[in-house]
Amino acid sequence: MPTPIILPELGIEPVTLSIWYADVGDPILEGEKVVEVLGNGATFDVVAPASGTLAEKRAFVNERVAPGQVLGIVE
Repeated sequence: MPTPIILPELGIEPVTLSIWYADVGDPILEGEKVVEVLGNGATFDVVAPASGTLAEKRAFVNERVAPGQVLGIVE
C-alpha cells in the first residue's frame, strides 16, 4: 500500500530539500531518515512513515517545500 512521505510542520518557512538519503528502488525502514531539509540555518530530518521501498520522489534537491507537501512515496 503506498504511503506518502509528508513534510511535517517545523515552525519555520520556507525550507529547502537538501538531501535525499535514499534513491528510488532502495529499501527503507519505518523511522529511518529519508530526507533532510534546511531552513533558517537549521537542518531537519524527515523519517520514513513505513517500511518498504522508495517508489517515487515528488520533491527534489534545492526545491523549496512546504508543510504538508508530499515529498515521496513508500510502497
